[in-house]
Amino acid sequence: MATVSPLESQTDQEIVVFVTASSEEEATKIARALVEAGLAACGNILPAVRSIFRWEGKICDETESLIIIKSRGDLFDSLTATVKRHHSYRVPEIIALPIVRGAADYLTWIREATGRPIAE
Repeated sequence: MATVSPLESQTDQEIVVFVTASSEEEATKIARALVEAGLAACGNILPAVRSIFRWEGKICDETESLIIIKSRGDLFDSLTATVKRHHSYRVPEIIALPIVRGAADYLTWIREATGRPIAE
């Protein structure tokens, strides 16, 4: 039996998406592409995060850049496709969390910046 993720059942809400990239330059390229395409309102780049992970049977310890992206659930598939087009990793981290609560004016800005104002 297939399960439905919480994001799939709440595609009309604002989300925060985490994407790690190999460098600050790659992160900048990805964030800019998303904002220019209207798929994200904002992409914050943390240029040096340390990631310890298992990949192809080995434990890796790497410095990466983290992008924190503000968007909408209904844009997640297009956002994912755009990230993958600009990303150097075969399997990039692209995970979304719902914004459970936020300042109304900030959430309105996310919707407006991604082309979908909140109906009054």
